[in-house]
Amino acid sequence: MDFINIALPKGRLGEKVYSIFQSVGYECPSIAEENRKLIFENPQRGVRYFWVKPTDVPIYVERGAADVGVAGKDILLEYQPDVYELADLGIGKCRMCVAAKKDFHDTMGRTLRVATKFPRIAQEYYASLSRSIDIIKLNGSIEIAPILGLSDVIVDIVETGKTLLENNLEPKETIVDISARLIANKVSYKFKNQKITDLCGRMEQFCRLQAEQERSKAT
Repeated sequence: MDFINIALPKGRLGEKVYSIFQSVGYECPSIAEENRKLIFENPQRGVRYFWVKPTDVPIYVERGAADVGVAGKDILLEYQPDVYELADLGIGKCRMCVAAKKDFHDTMGRTLRVATKFPRIAQEYYASLSRSIDIIKLNGSIEIAPILGLSDVIVDIVETGKTLLENNLEPKETIVDISARLIANKVSYKFKNQKITDLCGRMEQFCRLQAEQERSKAT
């Protein structure tokens, strides 16, 4: 059996992504079972899924362990994997922002201290502004960095802004809008082209219809 191997990001986004695969004909019932399995197959549909850490999805795809996968645009921008970006699924929407204390005002005469989980994105953004910065790489609790005086600003993902607000911070600039993207291994895309393009087309159509329904509800 020539499976399409699909890397799913663990967590809420991955569950939402799988529901799309399921809706467009790539269901795998064993995923819903209570077990500790890591790999799930449905030979009838020719699909094999596995859950991985969101930041690892592009690695599995780039290295060919997965033919396709779904990753946030933030991860793709930060790690710049050598993969094809096939489609914007329009889900998992958020923003990559610069945030700081509400009363913060940048002073151009000194180096700006930037705390972030995304050093490449931060570096490239401030380089585009010709701004001198000191990157402070953190892995969690980014919001407390300016509160404790570790940094002047943070560069991080903002979804609702509630966490920032509760910590007396606010977004100052939006660097880029983020959403989930369907990506493919370059070799797989060549040798499994028909299967991957069929899958991509179904997902794009489904997500487009969903977006149209949401817009019509909003109006």
